[in-house]
Amino acid sequence: MRKILLIMSLMGMPILSFSQSQVNQASLKIMKDSVPIVYDRMIFGQFIEHFHRQIYGGIYEPGSNLSDEEGFRKDVIEALRELKVPVVRWPGGCFVSSYHWLDGVGPIRTPAYDKAWHVEDPNTFGTDEFIAWCRKIGAEPFICTNAGTGTPEEMSDWVEYCNLTDMGKFARMRINNGHPEPYNVKYWSIGNENYGSWELGAKTVDEWGYFVRESAKLMYNVDITVKLFAAALPDTSWTIPLLQRAGQYLDYISIHGYWDRLQHVNNPSDYLTCMRFSVMPESRIQNTIAILKQTGYDKKIKIAFDEWNLRSWHHPGHGNRLEEQNIKARDLNDDNSTYTMADALFSASFLNSCLRNSRHVCMACMAPVVNTRGPLYVYPEGIVKRTTFHVMSMYANLLQPNVLPVQISSDMLEVPSGNRNISIPTVDAIVTCSDNKKILSIALVNKHPEKSVECNLGLGNVSKKIDAVTLSGDSTEAYNDIDKPDRVIPERKQINMKNSRVMLPAHSLTILIIEI
Repeated sequence: MRKILLIMSLMGMPILSFSQSQVNQASLKIMKDSVPIVYDRMIFGQFIEHFHRQIYGGIYEPGSNLSDEEGFRKDVIEALRELKVPVVRWPGGCFVSSYHWLDGVGPIRTPAYDKAWHVEDPNTFGTDEFIAWCRKIGAEPFICTNAGTGTPEEMSDWVEYCNLTDMGKFARMRINNGHPEPYNVKYWSIGNENYGSWELGAKTVDEWGYFVRESAKLMYNVDITVKLFAAALPDTSWTIPLLQRAGQYLDYISIHGYWDRLQHVNNPSDYLTCMRFSVMPESRIQNTIAILKQTGYDKKIKIAFDEWNLRSWHHPGHGNRLEEQNIKARDLNDDNSTYTMADALFSASFLNSCLRNSRHVCMACMAPVVNTRGPLYVYPEGIVKRTTFHVMSMYANLLQPNVLPVQISSDMLEVPSGNRNISIPTVDAIVTCSDNKKILSIALVNKHPEKSVECNLGLGNVSKKIDAVTLSGDSTEAYNDIDKPDRVIPERKQINMKNSRVMLPAHSLTILIIEI
C-alpha cells in the first residue's frame, strides 16, 4: 500500500513523496530546532446567530429554573467556561443583513420580522445582553455589522454605542440604558457573506471594496483602536479588488466553510465521505494566504475563518416566503444522532489546519456554539455535550501555546469521491510545545474507521509512560444524547510509549502530553 510523506510546514503547501509500506503505520519527524510559532487562541472561537433555538431557548431562556436572574442559562455558561471560549461572533450570519441594532437596546424592545429566517425576533436579546453573556463565559465579543440593508453610518453608530465614554448621543444612550462604562468591543466585521446571492443586500465585486472602505473610515473615526474584518472569499476575483480598495483599513479578512451541504435536504454524509471533507479546509486557507501574498498584505492582514462546521445548517426553502413546515424542518438540525465521530475528527482536522497555518490564521469561529450544528445541545431540562464539544475542550485545555512544524508519514485511507475512490492520509497531527520546548502536546487523528495505527513519534529510543487523552466511540456512528450523554467522552490514562511508538485507536483523536 502506498505511504505518503507530508511536510507539514508553517510556511507553505505540503511536499509529497511516496513509498511502499505496510498498513496501519505512521511516523512523525518533529522539527525541534525550528523557532516555534505562538498561535492565537482565538482559533478556538465560537459563533452564535439568531437562528431557531440558538439564542432563545439556547443561551437565553428567562423564566427557566436553569437560568440566572438575567435570563442566561447557567448550565450553558458553565459548559462554555470549560471550553475557555476566547471570542464569540454575533449576531449573524444571514440574520445580520437585515438587523438594526437600535431595535435591540433600551427598556422598550419592539419585535421585528426577521427577513432572513422568516420568524419574528422579540429583540429581547440585543447588544447589552450579548456583552453581558460574553463576560459571563469569559469571551471577547465580536460584532458583525449589517452590510446588507444597513449603512456605514449605522455601523459607526454601533461602535459609538459600545466604545465611547460619554461623547455622542449613542454613547449617552448606552449610559441611560444603565451601562455607564464603555464596552470596548475590539473586533468588528463589516458584513457577512455579502458576495452571495442568498444574502440580503448582497453586493457586487465593484460595490464591495468601496463599501468596506467607507464603512471602515467611519468606524475608525469613532474608535481608531478597533480591529476590522470584511467578508471575503478564497477567490481572486472577489478578494483582490476588496484588498486593492480597502486593504489599508483591514486587520482581518473573513472566510467561511461548510462541507457537508445540507441546506435543503437533510441527508448527512457517511463517515468516510466526511473524512474526505476533512482535508479540504487547508486548501481554502492556502488559497487565501496566496491572495494575501499576491497583494502584499500577508504581513498586515490575518485570516479569520469565522464560520466553520462540517455540516451546513438545514433550512429548506431559504430565500422564499416559507410555509410553517419549512420552519419546523429546522428541528432536524438538533437531532443528536447526526453528530458522530465523523464530526469530531473533521473538527480536530480543521483545527490542525488552522494551527499549521497560524502565521496567517488568527481566528476561527465554530458555527454555532449551541444547538443547530453546535457542540452543545441545549434543551429545557439540561444540556448534552456532543462529540465536537469534547474536541474543542481537548484543544482548549491540553495543547501548549506554540506550534512546531512536523513531517508526517502515514499510510493512506481510501475514501469515496463521486464515482471513484481517492486516497487521503490516515493520520493527521499537530505538535505544540511549551515556551521552553520541554513539554510537547501532540494531537493525533486516526481517521481509519476500523483499524488502529502504530505511530512512531520520532523522539528517539525512548520508552516510558506518558499521559494521553483519547476520544473514540464504540463505532464511527457513536454519538451522545439525552439518554446517553457519556457514550463518547475523553478517556484520560497513562500509556506505554515503547521506543517512541504509541498505538492510536480506530476513529480517534488522541492528545499526548510528553515531558522531554
